[in-house]
Amino acid sequence: MAKRDSRQAVNDNIRRILVVKWSAMGDVVLSTTIFEDLARAFPDAEIHLNTLPAWAPLFEQDDRFSRIISIDVRNKGARLRNAIKWIRVVRAGRYDMVVDLQTTDRSAIMLGLAQLFGAGIRWRIGNTTRWPFNIAPGDMPHNTVHALKRYRAAIELAGIAAVTPRPVLHIPQRNIDRVQALQQEHQLQPGQYALLLPGCQAAGYLKRWGEDNYIGLGQRLHQAGLRHIVIIGARDEMKECDAISDACADFAVNLCGQTELMDIVPLAQDACLTVGNDTGTGHMVSAAERPMLVICGPTDPARVKPAGDNVITLQADLPCINCYCVQHCDHHSCMKMITPEMAHSALRELFEQQSWYCEGLRL
Repeated sequence: MAKRDSRQAVNDNIRRILVVKWSAMGDVVLSTTIFEDLARAFPDAEIHLNTLPAWAPLFEQDDRFSRIISIDVRNKGARLRNAIKWIRVVRAGRYDMVVDLQTTDRSAIMLGLAQLFGAGIRWRIGNTTRWPFNIAPGDMPHNTVHALKRYRAAIELAGIAAVTPRPVLHIPQRNIDRVQALQQEHQLQPGQYALLLPGCQAAGYLKRWGEDNYIGLGQRLHQAGLRHIVIIGARDEMKECDAISDACADFAVNLCGQTELMDIVPLAQDACLTVGNDTGTGHMVSAAERPMLVICGPTDPARVKPAGDNVITLQADLPCINCYCVQHCDHHSCMKMITPEMAHSALRELFEQQSWYCEGLRL
């Protein structure tokens, strides 16, 4: 398929746009950089977002979208019924342009079927040249290229400037108030605490750096001048969070299982810094535009790093890194080789390079 002219899609005829991004949570958050670019490029267009029901709450007060379409197209018990519903909704939407940021076989087939059944979508943007997309930058392998690079290449070919450097989330006032209440309850002062993300989903537990390392780093950060470390995570990460909190009881605040997704950004915005594993939560933290260190082992930093120049990654130098063995490994050397001292040093370099400052912190 030939590449389209770089200005064909951007014109006054684009009035209704559908953006498709189903999962996973980290990728959905990462895609908000593209959502922002689209909203800026088409300020007068009506933009709809199609995502899974689990992620619809991320956009409940997002004025970039006039409609959130949350049909669970992956529900095994209702896959055919929901696929038919999806096709009908897209066909009825009479969209001028669809931006498919999912670009899987399923999304391509469903979009193609909607088109065959009369959707009449003139511009269909994806990051692969296969049918039904008519604006595509050429095939970019999902397993070697960062997702944001693929997204940006696709919209730039349509003449849409990809300029947003990091995720943009619209935080409801309710969550801002919740975080302020938590800060008051635990005497957390802005700029005086570090945020730690020691977990990740249980299915990829080998991406976890380990409670002992977080304990060691937390103690060093406290000795360097931070008053508190704040630990957050889901309920299936509570064991590690509790262990860190118990070992750092004098200065740790354990909020594991107590925060909502939309609490994370305001909590991170007031943190001096964040340290975490390769996890979807890290992409939300990157929206806060504060210093962040991501510890990587079996996953490739070039593919998983959250967006923004406020984020750096740390990975051991081993021949077996980037193996993506996130559930089974005989030695887990990629994480064992990264010490709290190494993480502390990486944070010091980040602060020096970007001229970050937190009162009282002496890294």
